[in-house]
Amino acid sequence: MTERVDPGELRARFARSLSQLYGSEVPAYTTLVEVCEEINAEVLDRPGVDAERFGSIDRVTAERHGAIRVGTAEELGQVARIFGACGMYPVGFYDLREATVPIPVVSCAFRPIEEAELAANPFRVFTSVLVIDDRRFFDERLTDELGEFLAARRLFDDELLELADAAERDGGLSEDRAARFLKLATEAFALSPEPIDRAWYERLEAVSSVAADIGGVRSTHINHLTPRVLDIDALYARMQRRGITMIDAIQGPPRTDKPDVLLRQTSFRALAEPRAFVEPDGSVGTGELRVRFGEVEARGVALTRAGRELYDSGGIDAFPDTDEELDAADLAYYTRVDGALKPIVYEDFLPRSAAGIFASNLSRDTVADAAQRAASRDAAWLAEALGRPLHDPYVLYDVQRGRA
Repeated sequence: MTERVDPGELRARFARSLSQLYGSEVPAYTTLVEVCEEINAEVLDRPGVDAERFGSIDRVTAERHGAIRVGTAEELGQVARIFGACGMYPVGFYDLREATVPIPVVSCAFRPIEEAELAANPFRVFTSVLVIDDRRFFDERLTDELGEFLAARRLFDDELLELADAAERDGGLSEDRAARFLKLATEAFALSPEPIDRAWYERLEAVSSVAADIGGVRSTHINHLTPRVLDIDALYARMQRRGITMIDAIQGPPRTDKPDVLLRQTSFRALAEPRAFVEPDGSVGTGELRVRFGEVEARGVALTRAGRELYDSGGIDAFPDTDEELDAADLAYYTRVDGALKPIVYEDFLPRSAAGIFASNLSRDTVADAAQRAASRDAAWLAEALGRPLHDPYVLYDVQRGRA
């Protein structure tokens, strides 16, 4: 009988394949991974530090999250099929249109949802879809033209989608079919050399750099890949000493002596990458775009709904000083292993932080007219577009804690 590559192994191989791809496209990402590994090894060697309280060093070293952007509900549904083959399920609803710096997308995260799968390889992909009918960003004419442009493109070929469906249906693929699936899936997220229509791209960019990155090209690509580090403040300083320009701040909770909660993120600034452009006269010229960057994250304990409300209203200063107090107040998620309190890792994202990093790497701010009509998007709409259930992260953490 042919040995089958199960979804968990497909996920691990897919994460490695995308990491190799992105490193070849964005060399500074390779530097970022190297510095993360250096710092993780140093933290592991620090006396008195429980470096593995949020997961084994093998998990932390292998851990990545990626980000992609698509333009339509149909494209989002196809993405769900590809990630479903890898045991990655849609979790959470994020509306970045409501961020301090609004971005015309709604998002979810694709990730494993079972504890054992998360421990084996927690690869996640933060996936955004453009809201082309939101009048705060797009007038009626631009909505129509953008809809026609997106409807005419094809991001994922039929063979890839058929292999994805087979993997999800059958619980994996044979070795040769798995290799083919991974090749096609990785290629689908590579940066395309196809020339970009400069006039069309610039029309969208005048509204939003993210809208141009999604709807101004005929393909999609990995927008960033994010390794995990155990000391993000040290990482931030060391990257700068290596001569790599970082964004202005670390997003998320500030550094504190209290237990680490939620997620802290930062990135190096989007790099100018050469691209080919079709000029208005039909000639092909060259130019540069700044749309891809290298993000890094440090993860803490997941907060309950009450904990999240306290964080959102009062910040980290409002929290107690110890894990035991957080647990007793039902502000964060813990389990008990052999009598010891063990934090449950926060596996999801912070919309404010995601929008902050997006905004820090945009070539220009989004233009939004608050007086215009907003398009309705919510978790129910997203689930329908996905063609599968959208998981509530709090329910998943409750199950993990054993109180569902």
